[in-house]
Amino acid sequence: MHDGCSGKFEDGKQVVNKIRMMGFNEQMMPVPAYFSCKECGENLVMDTFEYMCPTCGMIYAVTPCHAFDVENIMAAGKEDEQY
Repeated sequence: MHDGCSGKFEDGKQVVNKIRMMGFNEQMMPVPAYFSCKECGENLVMDTFEYMCPTCGMIYAVTPCHAFDVENIMAAGKEDEQY
């Protein structure tokens, strides 16, 4: 189900599942997000709605409606741990 921009998520895994279901996970973000990985501290430039840290494998996700603020990007865990 699509909640539009009012959808709320409890964790990053829910965001990943939502954007994968909607087909947005590999699409380019309107503006790249710059932040540090919460797991390893690597400086990242996230340019797709789902992004994996190349150093440690932590997955990050954000919905298209919330992609304009880095504070909305949520860590979803490492790929080898949950997917």
